[in-house]
Amino acid sequence: MSTKKVIVIGCGGRGKTYSDIMHDQFGEDFEIVAVAEPVAARRNYMKEKHGLSEDMCFESWEPLLALPKLADVAVIATMDRDHYGPAMAAIEKGYDLLLEKPIAPTPKECREIQRAAEEKGVFVLVCHVLRFTKFFIALKNIIDSGEIGRVMNIQHIEGVGNVHQSHSFVRGNWGNSDESSCMILQKTCHDMDILAWLIGKECTEVHSFGSLSYFTRENAPEGAPERCIEGCPHSDTCPYNAVKLYVEDKGDWFRCAATKEIHPTDEQVIEAMWNTQYGKCVYKCNNNVVDHQTVNMKFGDDVYVDFTMSAFTKGGRVLRIMGTKGEISAAMDGNKIEVFDFITRKTRTHDCDATAAGEMITGGHGGGDDGIIFALRNLLDGVSSKSVCSVRESCDNHMISFAAEESRLTGKVIKLSDFE
Repeated sequence: MSTKKVIVIGCGGRGKTYSDIMHDQFGEDFEIVAVAEPVAARRNYMKEKHGLSEDMCFESWEPLLALPKLADVAVIATMDRDHYGPAMAAIEKGYDLLLEKPIAPTPKECREIQRAAEEKGVFVLVCHVLRFTKFFIALKNIIDSGEIGRVMNIQHIEGVGNVHQSHSFVRGNWGNSDESSCMILQKTCHDMDILAWLIGKECTEVHSFGSLSYFTRENAPEGAPERCIEGCPHSDTCPYNAVKLYVEDKGDWFRCAATKEIHPTDEQVIEAMWNTQYGKCVYKCNNNVVDHQTVNMKFGDDVYVDFTMSAFTKGGRVLRIMGTKGEISAAMDGNKIEVFDFITRKTRTHDCDATAAGEMITGGHGGGDDGIIFALRNLLDGVSSKSVCSVRESCDNHMISFAAEESRLTGKVIKLSDFE
């Protein structure tokens, strides 16, 4: 394969991750030739790492996409509500896309991106990174082999993790749906996608309950100040103490997000704690997304799924897949998939090192980040795989999340055909 040129729009956590993998692991296959990023520290990191000239580093996507087509692929990893504009402009220019999920925050924008890509004849590879992990590929292969017979039920838990919830979905960029998108879309549209992929049938009905019940002012402990750094009497016992999380523990992922710096100093972190949501008491932020939600789904051939997304976990995904010939039990933060056979009454263990690249929030989605870049390389060379889906299929599966939110808000069972 010849080296493919890439532009990157949005160089925060996801854009940096994908471009780092392209450079560090697939340097002969990809060349990043231009970036658009409003934060100077991130823009300068990309400039230095990829040897870009100043005139190929933009503060916004508009002047970059106003130029004649520069590359084969556009990586779009902006905030959720900023996907639509650059995606549509890049498609019009003839770029293939690597598009961070969700596609867009509304069904209308999702379908318009889909139709534009189909009409232009470009592909949009949406970052459903779970499809590209060893863990979920193994589950898909076991189901497709017929070993457990016909799938009848799936229980799937998305353990967001209490600290991840506090960082990203309370204090962070995704805490308020008016500024990003609803929680069931932004966090778990790839769970809905993976369920549809595993089952291989269309979702027809959805019913959901969920709420923001804990991370609210009513639950703030007595005497808690507006900001942790002001001196909280509960700092030693609070798992969400921002001073401990951002200053004392020095976790790079947390600190970089809070400061928007690549290598933040303690001084920069402390400044962010005084001036941004990341320093707020976790019970006193402007968050409005749910902290726990359940979704019941009906798929074709009477396959039923119950899905739980909850902040109140250590983090990680757990599944039970029930078939007519056997049952699968699996946890993504482990390294085993167990398959119980109804005839032999024996359990077969499938070794699957899902933790090699880390399922936790500071890892690479169980290897999925690396896997999707490998798949992108092959796709550009005309080679696909069972993990790759069309933008139409991705859109269809996004609608499950949109319908789930509609159900949560109205209390109704939503038929997908009526919802569309």
